[in-house]
Amino acid sequence: MSNVPPASGPLSANPLTRAVLEIDEYAAGLGWDRPARLFALVNTARLRTQEPGLAAQLGLDEETEDAPASSLTPIEQDELPANTPLDEFLATIAWPDAVAGCALTVERLMLPPSAEGSMPEGLNEKQLTAWVARHPERQEVRMTVAVLRDGGREAAVRLREKDSPTEVLTGAGLVPGLAEALSATFAE
Repeated sequence: MSNVPPASGPLSANPLTRAVLEIDEYAAGLGWDRPARLFALVNTARLRTQEPGLAAQLGLDEETEDAPASSLTPIEQDELPANTPLDEFLATIAWPDAVAGCALTVERLMLPPSAEGSMPEGLNEKQLTAWVARHPERQEVRMTVAVLRDGGREAAVRLREKDSPTEVLTGAGLVPGLAEALSATFAE
């Protein structure tokens, strides 16, 4: 099933899924081997009302079929610090009330569940990373995970070997650990 037809945006009616697929498409346009990217998700109608200049700059100054009032607009944040582990960085974030949610896109190596049985015991994090990088069944993936303040979640996963908008897997439960970490940025 295709989520994104050629030369157009995501088809999903769910605003969070649309935002995740929009971010995935943006990241795909930048290519692979990129650092993680963080996005604030803001309600498009609220953005038009409260920040009309910014909305105009983003091309959202009027409601269109591509940007209905119920949509979410992803706004990329500053580059993440290169030498800070992702979990430590996320623990430092607090969002203003105007931010309805957030999203992160990150590239990782994944192994199939069958590889777990062949993993050597006693590896530290650096050794484990090297072992995964050498494993013949490794897959490079780009994960885009988004959460809303109200608990909504969505993710998109794209395999590098199937780098096509029609091959993007979506679902709320695809990357639960990262979704939990992003949700914690809204904890009071």
